[in-house]
Amino acid sequence: MLLSTILEAVSYVPGLAAISAAVAVIGAAIGIGRIGQSAMEAMARQPEAASKIQSGMIIAGALVEGATLFAIVVCVLAVLG
Repeated sequence: MLLSTILEAVSYVPGLAAISAAVAVIGAAIGIGRIGQSAMEAMARQPEAASKIQSGMIIAGALVEGATLFAIVVCVLAVLG
């Protein structure tokens, strides 16, 4: 009984991993969009600080992309493992 329940749960892993990867990518897209929006508003308010704001925006975007890549790798490993 328990073994059949576990095997049924394992059969859902690829679908759940695909949904999880999609949610991670959508979340990253929203996050990077908000980072860009905030940076553009900040540069409009203080044009003299544009280079510092742009550097911070690029670093924050890279961190979000790194976390997203990690989430996708975990989802792929869940399917393969």
